[in-house]
Amino acid sequence: MKNSHWTIIVLFVWLAGFVFGYQVSANTGSEPGYFDAVEAAGYGGGGEKIEGVTEDMEKYYKELLEE
Repeated sequence: MKNSHWTIIVLFVWLAGFVFGYQVSANTGSEPGYFDAVEAAGYGGGGEKIEGVTEDMEKYYKELLEE
């Protein structure tokens, strides 16, 4: 086959994959605000109190930041 045929096939497969992936991600059922919840100190969510972490672990993490 010619290179132009392969190019058309690759572009079609890429477009079909993109559309399918977008459709799936739009219908996952994630609730608004789900990704705004801070569950750990990652992604800039660190604060005074880390929810779901024991005081010993919180002390350990803060000591790591001081080094």
